[in-house]
Amino acid sequence: MAHLLGIRIQNYRSLKDLTLGRIGYGKGQPLPPIMCFIGPNGSGKSSLLDSFAFMADCLAEGVEAACDKPHRGGFSRLRTQSSTEPIKFEIYFKQRTQSRPITYAFEIEESNGVPIVVSERLQQRRKGQKHGRPFSFVNLNHGKGEVWSGQSTDREEGNEKHEVSLDDPGRLGITSLGQFKEHERILGLRAYMENWYLSYFVPDAARQLPIAGAQKHLNRSGDNLGNVIQYLQRSHPDRFQTILEKISKRIPGIQTIGFHKSEDNRILLRFNERGYTDPFYQQSMSDGTLKMFAYLLLLEDPEPHSFIGIEEPENGLYHKLLEQLAREFRRHAEQSANKTQLLITTHSPYFVDALKPDQVWLLEKDDNGETQARRTADIPTIEALKAEGIPLGSLWYSNHFEERFRG
Repeated sequence: MAHLLGIRIQNYRSLKDLTLGRIGYGKGQPLPPIMCFIGPNGSGKSSLLDSFAFMADCLAEGVEAACDKPHRGGFSRLRTQSSTEPIKFEIYFKQRTQSRPITYAFEIEESNGVPIVVSERLQQRRKGQKHGRPFSFVNLNHGKGEVWSGQSTDREEGNEKHEVSLDDPGRLGITSLGQFKEHERILGLRAYMENWYLSYFVPDAARQLPIAGAQKHLNRSGDNLGNVIQYLQRSHPDRFQTILEKISKRIPGIQTIGFHKSEDNRILLRFNERGYTDPFYQQSMSDGTLKMFAYLLLLEDPEPHSFIGIEEPENGLYHKLLEQLAREFRRHAEQSANKTQLLITTHSPYFVDALKPDQVWLLEKDDNGETQARRTADIPTIEALKAEGIPLGSLWYSNHFEERFRG
């Protein structure tokens, strides 16, 4: 499964020029399986998470629709204040563990009040190439340019270069080109980005009673929780029972979890708690229990997402339950052998206590209002203090991060 090695974001809200991990074939540590971003309110955590959702929306719906989402408010509100340059994204990833890394970059500008794609590029080094500039097998400007088909960039292996001219300047080239099997790299990139999961879980939405109908994956708000349960019970019955047993052990007080189909063909989640004879249904469960259940169900997905982003999982969770959830996130990411990467934003020191310095970044705004990031492993003395047994969250709470960041 694909793995993100690094990302560079430019001119997106407060992210004037933010690089995380390794970009291209330059220096820097590749991003780890789990990444946690901390910092004060307004430091850019939500903008960072939304940048991934924005890229996915550009792919699925086009750049104008992505810009005009209600919480974004259009291109002019997304572009960094005072900037006149395009909004730019560059991701550096591997499609498989042993494959050569690929760089995908695109830029968005406004033309006559409408957002358009002004450039798009995919690059990869040839097989055996260890130095020099990678080969551009997609190079488009305003939807026109060259595309190489196949897995190789060598003519002698039967691959060809094609001149292309796309009709819609508001659509990414990989949206249409990624439908043709001869463009295997583009197909892989599109599948990777379509598999991203950005969670905006809303407990009240999860309490709704959906019409029965199996669905493979949780949606962003979690209001199809019952449908996912139905799918697992129908398509993966043995794994479903294992999942429910695992989850019930990790939520204090829960003995068993199941589901019931009502007379009007709706799905009801049923929780049996210790000390109670009658079961509870999701409409009566606390926000924290529902969130814990949804996150653990997400981790146990039989067809896991390649990338999961979660904003502030601590909301509504008891701090001891949060520590347990953080350990579950870390265990899943570190044991999944590059199958799933997790990006989490938080304000909770309890969550950070479960992580390592190379898994946590501090975000702060500089004097120009632009977001800057620093990995806590790169802050002097933090590794030594952590080695002495001081939890990472406690170091953050006692201002060790901020003082050294500003210094």
